[in-house]
Amino acid sequence: MNFFKLKEHNTNVKTEFSAGFTTFLTMMYIVPVNGFILADAGLPMDAVVTATALITILATLFSGLWSNTPIAMSVGMGLNAYFSYGLVLGMKIPWETALGIVFLSGILFVILSLTNFRVWIMTSIPMSLRRAISAGIGSFIAFIGLKQMGMITASDATLVTLGDFSNSNVLLGVLGLILAFSFYAYKIKGAFILSIAITSIVAWIFGLGELPEAIISMPASISPIFMHLDILSAISLSLLPVIITFLITDMFDTLGTLTGVGTRAKLFQENNKNDKSLQRTLEADAIATSAGALIGVSTTTAFIESATGVEEGGRTGLTAVFTAMFFITTLFMLPLFKSIPANAIYPVLVVVGVLMFTELGKINFVDSDLATSAGAFLIVILMPLTFSITNGIAAGFLVYTIIKLAKKEFSDLNIGILVITFISALAFIL
Repeated sequence: MNFFKLKEHNTNVKTEFSAGFTTFLTMMYIVPVNGFILADAGLPMDAVVTATALITILATLFSGLWSNTPIAMSVGMGLNAYFSYGLVLGMKIPWETALGIVFLSGILFVILSLTNFRVWIMTSIPMSLRRAISAGIGSFIAFIGLKQMGMITASDATLVTLGDFSNSNVLLGVLGLILAFSFYAYKIKGAFILSIAITSIVAWIFGLGELPEAIISMPASISPIFMHLDILSAISLSLLPVIITFLITDMFDTLGTLTGVGTRAKLFQENNKNDKSLQRTLEADAIATSAGALIGVSTTTAFIESATGVEEGGRTGLTAVFTAMFFITTLFMLPLFKSIPANAIYPVLVVVGVLMFTELGKINFVDSDLATSAGAFLIVILMPLTFSITNGIAAGFLVYTIIKLAKKEFSDLNIGILVITFISALAFIL
């Protein structure tokens, strides 16, 4: 085990094993949840479940071996919802083209992760706007979760209104939401997968779902989605803002996750451009995104749930290797995953959305200038209202830049802000 330098990190195989299992429990939910989300975009759920498990195994294993950090990776929450509900269902983009967009964003991330672009982008974009993007995505996926559960529904008079709470399926979603919030509040390991399991059992007992015909089976083929991405259709000036949105969001999500996990594990040296572990983790994340698009899933990214493994003492890539090994079991759970009622799944989106939305509390609206406040507000409010992460980011940066120009505060407008603002303008012009 000298490869992982366990002694240098004050850990051992037993601790890394326990940490890997803990990380697996807390993020296992992504396999069935992502299956449901991408199935809404028209991808075959059987193939998506297998593909999600595969990319989680491969990306996490690669991350552990390449960067020697306890960072697990899988299909990112937020961008998978944007993929299905924003691009495919909202913009009517074929899912094959959407996969091409994910692939191109991953290739750009690979190229940029080999440079100091990550440092430049972090210093270029105000922290408040970066936090607003996270909060906006949180409100976006929470809105989707509430809509899919039936807790809110369309209204001709008010656009949206409360759903029918006399409906048994809506009440099932409410139960799932209460359980997910409660288990997470008590910091129970595997809170999300536990809430899904209990809600599913209740649904089966009361006839709101069908019992699984089997518990395990051989993995479904990924041939219906493997290498079905359409890169040529994705290479379009009109889709450039969408590609940049996936790139920026993935980068911010990854950097935010690594900062949070790294602080606890003392893994990454803050502001050190030559930190190889951080550099390699970013490279692994970028490569995983492109590989995931080839396999047939949306953006792959570092998971904040890796922090649970760190809390258990995980300090090296061996934790990630063990996590990947545990995920092999999900390849054989398709019958169980397919029998899960939809309203046992969608509450997880709401809770994850709430957790992402808490970033808004770190923005000081009282002392912020109008440009920052207005930009942050539009990012957060327009993502759910327009069903588009791209529109939210574009509006926020455009307003930020316009106000700064109007107030002649040119020193706050660096090249990074101006480039993103220009691309943002394309989102509305094209």
